Amino acid sequence: MHEHRDDGAELIFLPDGGAIPNNPRLPVLLHRGAVAAGDPAAAEALFRSHGWRPAWRNGIHDWHHYHSNAHEALAIVDGAVRVQLGGEAGVQLDLMAGDVVVLPAGTGHRNLGADGSLLVVGAYPDGSAPPDQRHGAPEDVERARHAIEAAEDPGRDPVTGGDYPAR
Repeated sequence: MHEHRDDGAELIFLPDGGAIPNNPRLPVLLHRGAVAAGDPAAAEALFRSHGWRPAWRNGIHDWHHYHSNAHEALAIVDGAVRVQLGGEAGVQLDLMAGDVVVLPAGTGHRNLGADGSLLVVGAYPDGSAPPDQRHGAPEDVERARHAIEAAEDPGRDPVTGGDYPAR
């Protein structure tokens, strides 16, 4: 299910994906054109100013994975990528330089194909635990669901600084 906020951000509610649990309460947020293309330091500064700590610059794994104990913001600062969110039956999105996607704890994500210049800045809310990395193993699902429920909601949207997720 997709909705739009007044500021244009898209909210994407993902159903339970079985081995990929997704988040039962919080939507994925998609901000198009939210950061300056080609400027990872600017994306990091934006995240930092809204209480999210930049943690890495790299790409997106090409296999389904999720973080059960932490929310994650991904800024596409160079290139373009097609991602799948929510597991095998999830949604596919085309993201390009300037876009930011905010993944609540438990949200499966995977790179389905990118151009060679893809550069992503990843960030996590200040005060959150170091993110774990789950791969959809059936034996992890129950423990992951408890971790997702225990993950504290982000205090602010990493792009706008407003309430998260705020409809």
